[in-house]
Amino acid sequence: MSNIFGTVHYRAADVGGLKISYREAGPANAPTLLLMHGFPTAGHMFRDLIPLLTDSFHLVAPDLPGFGQSDMPPRNAYKYTFDNLAETIDRFTETIGLKRFAIYIFDYGAPVGLRIALKHPERIAAIVSQNGNAYEEGLSDGWNPIRKYWEDASQANRDALRGFLKPEATVSQYTHGVPDATRVSPDGYSLDNFYLARPDAHELQLDLLGDYKSNVALYPSFQKYFRDHKPPLLAVWGKNDPFFLPPGAEAFKRDIPSAVVRFFDTGHFALETHAAEIAAAIRDFPLKV
Repeated sequence: MSNIFGTVHYRAADVGGLKISYREAGPANAPTLLLMHGFPTAGHMFRDLIPLLTDSFHLVAPDLPGFGQSDMPPRNAYKYTFDNLAETIDRFTETIGLKRFAIYIFDYGAPVGLRIALKHPERIAAIVSQNGNAYEEGLSDGWNPIRKYWEDASQANRDALRGFLKPEATVSQYTHGVPDATRVSPDGYSLDNFYLARPDAHELQLDLLGDYKSNVALYPSFQKYFRDHKPPLLAVWGKNDPFFLPPGAEAFKRDIPSAVVRFFDTGHFALETHAAEIAAAIRDFPLKV
């Protein structure tokens, strides 16, 4: 059966002089799901999920500043911190007229989306977390080199993180923990590597890796938000993720006892292999409250 709402529109919004590119699909009067990507990708990571949900949801997937097709202002003109990314995306939601919406948070999208939730709890209808961490027990030892940079922001410690930005590291993020790597399309990681190869892209990414410590510092605030507001929460987690561990997903139930946690036998980029299963989990979950 054809779905007239299956068409994806590629738009851009002016947010304080900054172009924020985004994908939009589904009926405007349906429940809105704001899809927030992570490192080092962009809204294109949702390319398989969006068509599976457009008959029931209004889907909006922005590219963060410095990512994808959004503007990448120079570092002396835009501070690449998670506070600033969240402020920009918060203003983006207001610019395009979103009033109340569910958030789908993945990787970097988690601290961005949860900052918006802290600021506007009344706007958040529900949360879907795909390896979007908010608990210290969810952080693996893979973060140790980054933690070292948090503790001592020396040039040597910064340079030690450049390995995370190499093309082969991006491929590994997509394929690590995937039982059958032939299910992972090269399209996603190839496009990510294209964006990472742009002038100055590595430096802004290193800025964000350094600032990730601000997210960990906010974990107690995020957890208090969960306890105080009890948003409906669905965790859909690639259980073989080398960076965000399954205990980080289970921990949601500590603060939101009604949280639903689903694990999939895949890695960090779970949508590359399990988009249909994750779409089904979303349909089964009460996102329309």
